[in-house]
Amino acid sequence: MRVAYIFSTNNASYILEKMILPQLEAGKHMVTVVGMFFFVDNNYMLTEGNPTAERLAEVARKHEILVMGCDQCCELRRIDDRIHKGFSIGCFPNLYGALQKAGGVDQAITL
Repeated sequence: MRVAYIFSTNNASYILEKMILPQLEAGKHMVTVVGMFFFVDNNYMLTEGNPTAERLAEVARKHEILVMGCDQCCELRRIDDRIHKGFSIGCFPNLYGALQKAGGVDQAITL
C-alpha cells in the first residue's frame, strides 16, 4: 500500500518522531510512504538544523519520499527560507501533482 501523511495536529511531531520515523529507519513501517505534507507549526520540524528535519531528510532520500511544507504556513511563520534543502514548499495542487508523479497513493492519512 502507498500512503501519504498529512501532518496537521498538535500531536504530529510526537507521532512522526517517536513512531513513524523509527519504523522507517528500521525498515519496519510495513507500507510504502510516498509523501508527507506539513501544516501550521508542524513546518518547524522541516527547518535546517532541526534534528527531526535531519532524520527525515535521510529517510526521505533513502526511500524517495516527497516532503513538502504548506507554502502559506511557512511564509506566515517566516521560515520559508529556512526549510531543509531536501524538502519543498507548496500548496495542495503542488502536492497532488508531485504525488501523481511519484506513482500515486492508495491512502492519505491525516495526523
